[in-house]
Amino acid sequence: MGFLIDFILHIDTHIIQIVNTFGNWSYLLLFLVIFIETGAVILPFLPGDSLLFAAAALSANQNYHLSIEIFILVFLIACIGGDSLNFFIGNKLSKKLTQHPWFNKLIDQKSLHKTERFFEKHGAPAIILARYMPIIRTFAPFAAAGSGFPYHRFIKYNLIACFSWVFICCGAGYFFGNLPFVQEHFSMIIIAIIVVTLIPAVASAIKSKFSSSNEELD
Repeated sequence: MGFLIDFILHIDTHIIQIVNTFGNWSYLLLFLVIFIETGAVILPFLPGDSLLFAAAALSANQNYHLSIEIFILVFLIACIGGDSLNFFIGNKLSKKLTQHPWFNKLIDQKSLHKTERFFEKHGAPAIILARYMPIIRTFAPFAAAGSGFPYHRFIKYNLIACFSWVFICCGAGYFFGNLPFVQEHFSMIIIAIIVVTLIPAVASAIKSKFSSSNEELD
């Protein structure tokens, strides 16, 4: 866990190390991180927004010979493919998986139930909103499939979510990631990105808690 925290806070340094070590294979490695973040269901703690921001920032620096176009394509395929795999798992295996104790140990049940309530409350637009919310975006396709949401409707909203997410995160990193202020305070910027993306989830959880308390009092 300590390595993961260090990786997220100093993600620019670690991506540089990956690029220097693996060269063009770095595209595949970063693809796998984004793909697994949602596709594997059980790994919601992997970096998402911050990785896109940092990778795009490095691609704007000619010293690293990285292509922003390839990054955008790679990340689009990764998040669309990961979400689709996640949906397939939820559609075909959700009932069987939730009956196994080992699955319940691997999955954060509170986060899963929170995502299910989030989806029930917001409906289809939750697919778009969840893409911008760490942890919840990992469980959103699974919860949508488990609730009987059809894939042909899911993919329409998912495409909007993934395209907007990739272009916003990569665009921000590409155009602002190499500003002197951002480079000098990169770790703080990454923390700020994480905090901002968590605000909707925290606000929703607080609102849900107060609503439940009010219902109990009534």
